Amino acid sequence: MEVKFWGVRGSIPVSGETFVRTGGNTSCLELRHAGERLILDGGTGLRALGDSLGSPARVAILFSHVHWDHIQGVPFFAPAFHPDSQLTFMGTRRSSGSLRDALAAQMRPPTFPITLEALRAQTCFLDLPSQQPWEHGPFRITPLDLPHPDGVTGFRIEAGGRSLVYATDVEHGEGLRPELIRLAEGADLLIHDAQFYRDEYLGKTGFSRVGWGHSPWEDAVEVARLAGVDQLRLFHHDPRRHDAGVDEIEAKAAQIFPRLRAAREGEVVRL
Repeated sequence: MEVKFWGVRGSIPVSGETFVRTGGNTSCLELRHAGERLILDGGTGLRALGDSLGSPARVAILFSHVHWDHIQGVPFFAPAFHPDSQLTFMGTRRSSGSLRDALAAQMRPPTFPITLEALRAQTCFLDLPSQQPWEHGPFRITPLDLPHPDGVTGFRIEAGGRSLVYATDVEHGEGLRPELIRLAEGADLLIHDAQFYRDEYLGKTGFSRVGWGHSPWEDAVEVARLAGVDQLRLFHHDPRRHDAGVDEIEAKAAQIFPRLRAAREGEVVRL
């Protein structure tokens, strides 16, 4: 299984010379195995991914949740405008509505010039169960509800005898989530939210981020250690965190768990 990072930022995309090495696009990953492709989240990194595919394309996008930084790339995904493209949008239904409802809401005047109906591709929307595994092509997907405002779904994805766990936008709070540690047990790769330092999260430096739905990097490292994963990627970097700041977190975290890196746009991991 091959994993490519197309967007690694959280909250809002950023640009400028101090963000180039890490990348400025929001959450989007591409998984490939046995000639099939599965995309995780549709943040602004989805635009460049779509341009790389060309049109038409047959694509499945699995959404962890529908906050803006995870869906903003959908209106700019070029294959969606080709009538011969086949797009499958998958996500967990929330109390606030379906995946289709959320994608339609962001593409509606007066805040956007065209509606979801402007997408000419053949589209299928799947509201998936949050408590049982399912399969999509060669990928076996095990979901897990995690704490985040309006909810988020983490995933363990297995293919070809390899496994990764995608745990973005998770807030552990006062204690690590044991169910996530179980989900990640023995995984080849854990991709975990690491937006803050613990002191930032607790408000010891600046304002408190408690309740915002994200993790200090220390929690990501501890989950990786307890779950016995092979590799860890720190993910969902704060938009204020320039390259040197990401490097600093990476260096501190590697002293505790050496088999990690900060996720960076364009990186490819082969499992």
